[in-house]
Amino acid sequence: MATSAATFMMRRTAAVAARQSVFAGRKVGTIHTGAVRFASTYYTPAHEYCKVEGKVTTCGITDFAQAQLGDIVFVDLPEVGDEFEKGDSFGSVESVKAASDVYAPVSGTVVEINEVLSDEPGVVNTSAEGEGWFVKIEMSEEG
Repeated sequence: MATSAATFMMRRTAAVAARQSVFAGRKVGTIHTGAVRFASTYYTPAHEYCKVEGKVTTCGITDFAQAQLGDIVFVDLPEVGDEFEKGDSFGSVESVKAASDVYAPVSGTVVEINEVLSDEPGVVNTSAEGEGWFVKIEMSEEG
């Protein structure tokens, strides 16, 4: 019993240290040119995310970003078929506080946009990293 409790505490301590180092801005996990990787989700320093499934990634803004923006009233998205290089602005998001560009976390071609956001941009506030995704991009290069 004591051994399993000690093992649990070591794992817990390592997990807490990993989370703390993320918030301290240090590198944790696999680093890919300014993005931290946890499983198949990458986060950029500009608070965009991409969830990778094969060669297609679902992109949007993080929960932190939507909280900083406040109530979102408009989302401008690209057209299906548009091509972007990593770091290019592919759209914008407007809130009652501010407007902000959204940048492509990967290079590739837009294969789907979240049509729901044109009528219900507030979905980003309620589910930024779930139902509030912006675009799906077929990556031109992995990583």
